[in-house]
Amino acid sequence: MDVLKTLGIKTPMPVQAQAIPIVAEGHDLIATAQTGTGKTLGFALPSLSKLCKGKQEKNMMLVLVPTRELAVQVHAVIRDFGQALKIRSTAIYGGVGMNPQIDALRRGCGVIVATPGRLLDHLQQGTLDFKNLKVLVLDEADRMLDMGFLPDIKRILSQLPKKRQTLMFSATFDDDVTKLAREMLDNPKRVTVGMTTRPVDTVKQVTYAVRQEDKTGLLLSIFKHEKPASALIFTRTKHRADRVGKMLRNTQYSVSVIHGNRTQSQRQIALDGFKSGKYQILVATDVAARGIDVDNISHVINFDIPDAADAYIHRIGRTGRAQATGDAITFVTPEDRSLLRDIEKKIGKALPKVAWDQPLEKGAEVQFREERSSRFSRPASSSRQSHSGSSRPSSEFASRSGESSARRFQGHGAPGRKKKAQPHSSSNRFGYRGKSEDGEKRSSGAVPPPNGRPRRPQKSRRRVMVKG
Repeated sequence: MDVLKTLGIKTPMPVQAQAIPIVAEGHDLIATAQTGTGKTLGFALPSLSKLCKGKQEKNMMLVLVPTRELAVQVHAVIRDFGQALKIRSTAIYGGVGMNPQIDALRRGCGVIVATPGRLLDHLQQGTLDFKNLKVLVLDEADRMLDMGFLPDIKRILSQLPKKRQTLMFSATFDDDVTKLAREMLDNPKRVTVGMTTRPVDTVKQVTYAVRQEDKTGLLLSIFKHEKPASALIFTRTKHRADRVGKMLRNTQYSVSVIHGNRTQSQRQIALDGFKSGKYQILVATDVAARGIDVDNISHVINFDIPDAADAYIHRIGRTGRAQATGDAITFVTPEDRSLLRDIEKKIGKALPKVAWDQPLEKGAEVQFREERSSRFSRPASSSRQSHSGSSRPSSEFASRSGESSARRFQGHGAPGRKKKAQPHSSSNRFGYRGKSEDGEKRSSGAVPPPNGRPRRPQKSRRRVMVKG
């Protein structure tokens, strides 16, 4: 109770009120509730309370989570309660060295919080076993399946005792999660809090129709006029996350960026800075979406609409948490309309389409357009003229890129025919194809030739030594 008072917890949240008695009685459990509803305490409190009453052994409880960030945050909650109950715990995840983790395991820990990949590494090296396991928890089970962890989960399950209590927590519950639950759980009880296929009612959702090249101008205009206290921005790619972060930094906003290419130390510093208020804005890719456990995020902005409807629910679940209010803004390009329809079908309602009535900030569109540059981009002056006119792609651009594609594939089916080098085509004999929309090189692995032209073959020269 002292720990609960320290954390400011006076009354249980709905998922806790329903889950805690079931877990305390020893039943298997499927709990379906959205992110930010207090699921961690729902399994940590009753499980730790039971474990502290019995014989203290190593590895009595295993909590599997999909991401490093979530491992750190779940472990922080368990550690606080475990210390009061004299139960040690540790977090095991990739991106950091194994030796400190091995040392912690050798000292003995009652609770292990782990990501599947790194846990398998330890199991294969024999640095831990689960012969004393009493409780298994799968947190964010749907996200683990989305990330392709099902084979790893099955390998882990094969090394766990059959006699155990199994708890599964998930924000959504589709056919894949149902199938996994049947394989893992024994006559489970079911807890459902709210409509889990819909975002919480405290989140105000809007969409803005925008051209790709106008996204950063719209983003800056939103920050200028709405002045969000703290904002989480989602992009589709790592490269774009870096670009958006750099653009916001250049306009004097305090920004941190988090994605899969950052080291664990960099990601933790970024998260800690965002939680403490050092950074007003956090730019992230979906890989980090479930690991961000920060209260009081005022705005979630989908700079790029997610590819899956479930990902939309997970993203905007970062705001409007614990009955607080929040705004979820989604940028929708003409190419994104089918994805928007999928999201609306999933959540069971149409999202408001709002026209932004403020001028876009100037200068940002040029920075974003650099990401889309290719060998066939028009001069800047032509591009600016197009920007002020029609939103459709230029017919000149389509024609030239179409001719390039025709040249690229012409003659491939004519055997014995010698192909001429075409220095100005979009793909030459070195396999270099310029840049994708994200700015990443689309290449077969070859190094592009200088100036886009193939090098001439060098004639071999033999030196003749003449003895005089």
